[in-house]
Amino acid sequence: MTAVADGVVPYPPEAAERYRAAGYWTGQTFPALLDAAVADHGARMAVVGTGPSGAERWTYAELDARARGLAAGLAEIGVAPGDRVVVWLPNVPAYVETVFALFRLGALPVFALPAHRESEIRYFAEHAEAVAIVTAGRHDRFDHAAAAQAIAAEVDSVRHVVVADAPGAEPVAGRLSLSSLRRTPPDTLPGDDADPSSVAFLQLSGGTTGLPKLIPRTHDDYLYSVRASAEICELGPETVYLAALPAAHNFTMSSPGLLGVVHAGGTAVLAPSPDADTCFGLIETERVTIAAVVPPLAAAWVQAATRAAERSRADDSRSRRDLSSLEVLQVGGAKCAPELARRITPALGARLQQVFGMAEGLVNYTRLDDPDDVVLHSQGRPISPDDELRVVDPDDPDEREVAPGEVGALLTRGPYTIRGYYRAEEHNASAFTADGFYRTGDLVRLDPGGNVVVSGRVKEQINRGGEKIAAEEVENHLLAHPDVVDAAIVGVPDDFLGERTHAFVVAVPDREPPGSAALRRFVRERGVAAYKVPDVVEVVDAFPATGVGKTSRRALRSALADHLRVETGKESRS
Repeated sequence: MTAVADGVVPYPPEAAERYRAAGYWTGQTFPALLDAAVADHGARMAVVGTGPSGAERWTYAELDARARGLAAGLAEIGVAPGDRVVVWLPNVPAYVETVFALFRLGALPVFALPAHRESEIRYFAEHAEAVAIVTAGRHDRFDHAAAAQAIAAEVDSVRHVVVADAPGAEPVAGRLSLSSLRRTPPDTLPGDDADPSSVAFLQLSGGTTGLPKLIPRTHDDYLYSVRASAEICELGPETVYLAALPAAHNFTMSSPGLLGVVHAGGTAVLAPSPDADTCFGLIETERVTIAAVVPPLAAAWVQAATRAAERSRADDSRSRRDLSSLEVLQVGGAKCAPELARRITPALGARLQQVFGMAEGLVNYTRLDDPDDVVLHSQGRPISPDDELRVVDPDDPDEREVAPGEVGALLTRGPYTIRGYYRAEEHNASAFTADGFYRTGDLVRLDPGGNVVVSGRVKEQINRGGEKIAAEEVENHLLAHPDVVDAAIVGVPDDFLGERTHAFVVAVPDREPPGSAALRRFVRERGVAAYKVPDVVEVVDAFPATGVGKTSRRALRSALADHLRVETGKESRS
C-alpha cells in the first residue's frame, strides 16, 4: 500500500498521472468551482431555503460574498488552513455558506448528519482533532448547540462552537453566533491557492465495525465525480434541484447533488423536511426539475401522490399539488425494488434514475435514455471509463472473480475512489487490497450491458432506509447495560425500510431481565443517532448454537437471522 502522510493514503503517482492525462483531474479546486459559477451565473439564484430568520434566497454572487465574509470571521477566531471543522447542520442555507467559507479558508469540513448525536460527534471531533463545531440551535426537538458545547468541554482540540442562529439573537456563553462572524469580504483568502491534489474535506463512511470511518476526499478526485455526474444527469442553468435528504450525505452533495448544481449554474432548494407535503409544496412553488430520495421516501411520495390523485378524482374541489415540473426522481442509498420502481413514473410523472454508490468513491447511474428494463431492474453503470470493477467470490481467500453474470463481492478502484480511510491503518489493511481495490462489502452481479445489479451485503452492516448501521456499534451500546451479558443485532427484511433492526439480548443470570422498551431507551440515552436504536429488542435465555461458538460474530448473527426467519414463518402459518 502507498505510504501514508498525516493519516491520508494518497493515490499512487502513476495512477494520479494517468487520471490527469485522461482529463479526469483538471486541477480545479472548490473555491475555483464557485469562482466559475459566479463568473458565468453571478445573478442567477443559487440557494433557496429556510434559515433561522425565515425564507432565504441567494444568488451566486451573494453566496460567494457571504462565504468570503464568513471565512474572514473564522480566520479571526483562529481557524487556519488545514484545520478540521465539524459541520453539523440541517438543510439550511447556512450549510452551503459554511462549507464554501471553509473551502475559501483552506480548512477541512468534517461532514456530520443532523441525526447524529453526542456519541458520533464526539468521535468525529476527537478523531479529526477538530478545532470547531458549526451547528444549529434546536432542530428536530434536539438541542444541537448544547450538545456541541458539552462535546467541546470534553475534547481538547475543540476551541469554538459556532451556532447558525438568527441575526440579533441573544448571545449565549460558550458559543459564537455564525451571523456575528460575517465580515466584509476580502479580496483573497488562503483557499484560493489550494493544492488540487490535497484533501478538501472528510466524509463519513457507513461503517461496518464501530463508529463511521472518516473518508478523505481531494479537490481533484471529488470534483471529477461532480462534473461527470452533472453531465450524466444533464444538469444546466435551468436545473432546480431539491435537496430532500440531508445535505451532508454524499448522494445529496455530489450525485450530482448540491455541488453538481453549482457546477451547472442551477438552483438548489433545501427542504427542511423530506416529507411529501413539504417537498411537494416546494416542487410546485420552486418548479423543481430533479430530486433525490432513498427508497422508503420514494415509496412515501408515491403513496401520497396516489392518494392525492384519488381524492382529486373523487372531489374536484380538493386541491392537488402541481408536480409537472419534476422531470427526474433519483432513487439511491439502498436498492430500489422493481415493484416500487414501476410505480414512480405513473404516480409522480418523473423519469426514474437509479443511483448506486458510496462515499468512498464509486457511483453508478442508470442513464436518462436507458430502456425501461435497465432502469427498473439495475442500479446503473459507473461514472468513468476508468472505474475498475471486480466481482469476486467472497468466500475465496484469493478473491478470484466469479463467472460473468454470477453474484459476488464488489471490489473497485478508479479516479475518484479513495485508497484508504483517514488515520485508520489497521482497518485499511482489510478494507483495501494490496493493489488498491476497495472492498465495498456489496454483493452484486453485472448484467450483459455492464449494469450493476445489487443483491445484498457481505459485511455485517444493516441498510435501514438508506442509513448504514454497523451491527457491532449497536451491540456495544447494548452490552454497556449492567443487566446485559451478550447482545447481537441482525437486519430483518422490511417492505418500507428495506431492512429494520432486531436485537437479541442475553440478560445477566438470576436478575430480573430488562424490558425491550427500557433497552431501547438505554441505547437512545447513550447519545446515538435515532436510526441506530434497535426497532425490536428481544431478550432470550441463550443464543442458538452456531457450530463454531460465539467466537464468530458473523456466524452468530447468521444463526440468529435463521432463527428469526423460522419463528416468523411459524407465526405466519398459525
